[in-house]
Amino acid sequence: MKKNLSLYIHIPFCVHKCAYCDFLSFDNKNITDHMQYTQAICNEISLYKIFADRYTVKTVYIGGGTPSLLDEVMIESILNAIKNTFELDRFPEITIEANPGTIKYSNLLKYLEFGVNRISIGMQSADNEILKNLGRIHTFEQFAESYQDVRRAGFKNINVDVMSGVPGQSVHSFVDTLTRVTELRPEHISVYSLQIEEGTPLASDTEMLKLVPDEETDRQMYAMTKRVLAANGYHRYEISNYCQPGYESRHNSVYWTGGEYIGFGLGAASFFKGERFSNITDMDTYIRICEDIRDEMAARTDAFRLYESAASVMRQNTETMYVDSRMEEFMFLGLRMMAGVSRKEFRLRFGKDMYEIYGTVLNKYINDGYMETDSDRVWLTDKGIDVSNIILSEFILDR
Repeated sequence: MKKNLSLYIHIPFCVHKCAYCDFLSFDNKNITDHMQYTQAICNEISLYKIFADRYTVKTVYIGGGTPSLLDEVMIESILNAIKNTFELDRFPEITIEANPGTIKYSNLLKYLEFGVNRISIGMQSADNEILKNLGRIHTFEQFAESYQDVRRAGFKNINVDVMSGVPGQSVHSFVDTLTRVTELRPEHISVYSLQIEEGTPLASDTEMLKLVPDEETDRQMYAMTKRVLAANGYHRYEISNYCQPGYESRHNSVYWTGGEYIGFGLGAASFFKGERFSNITDMDTYIRICEDIRDEMAARTDAFRLYESAASVMRQNTETMYVDSRMEEFMFLGLRMMAGVSRKEFRLRFGKDMYEIYGTVLNKYINDGYMETDSDRVWLTDKGIDVSNIILSEFILDR
């Protein structure tokens, strides 16, 4: 029986890097750079053909960066490389991220033709002054226009990203953003609280930092998120994610439930064959390695030896996920989901009862009202979600 697999494609190009962003991305390059990078990704994908007959690809996610900057022919090349290497599920979820100001209607039609069936649009706020503070390249009006283009092109599964706790934001302006988003009726809404990361332009902008809402205001925004979205028909299925019934992100759910995935491209992360690793982050080196892969495949080098050789120079931060590490992730990622974690699934995966390993911490939080349980599942209550970072950290095992 074939195993399920998800694929992530990282496109690091942006028109302009946002002030808060610490993702591996950089300001846009020219079309030659785009073509070289696209070919490199296709070469890396082909490296995995030796494992393809063991897996069925259920989801593909093209993220970044701003993937919608690439010419549609390059997106087609990447998807064709996937189809030529792996067996896709009969009804795969294939997502591409897009930013307002980079979306072309003609490209949207092509995406559908290539098999893309889900679009994730970065809106962040409906307040133009806040968008300017964040370093976004678009206004709310441009977002709304792009959204309508996506819908008009025929997409029936759209996610919109929203941020809370950003410079200049009030509870009122945040609720206005949520209200405007729900009026558009996207199938999925992701709401993330701003994290100020060291090394970003925002982290060193003292004037802008003064405009960041205080902790109490941020908590009020957090409380309003569930209230406003629930009132408009969006159910919360993960701490930061809401959707209309049946539109949960299948790709992100793989991360939260410990499924296998491979990341292609610069800095992309993977969990594959019991190991967690990420690709190198230097563009020139990545492209050179992928060119070597292409040449060695043309020379009919032994496929497994080529895979091992390429992996040794392309990967970094490789960690073998032993049982303790996998149990930890099962708990602290699974508990992010409103459905929680399954005692039966824990036993199937690890051969032990969940309470044998985590009974003390589970009973403490259940008794204090931070968790609830039934005959099989354990999940966080609303009270527990409010302090989830503290609770989830207690599922790290002593070694």
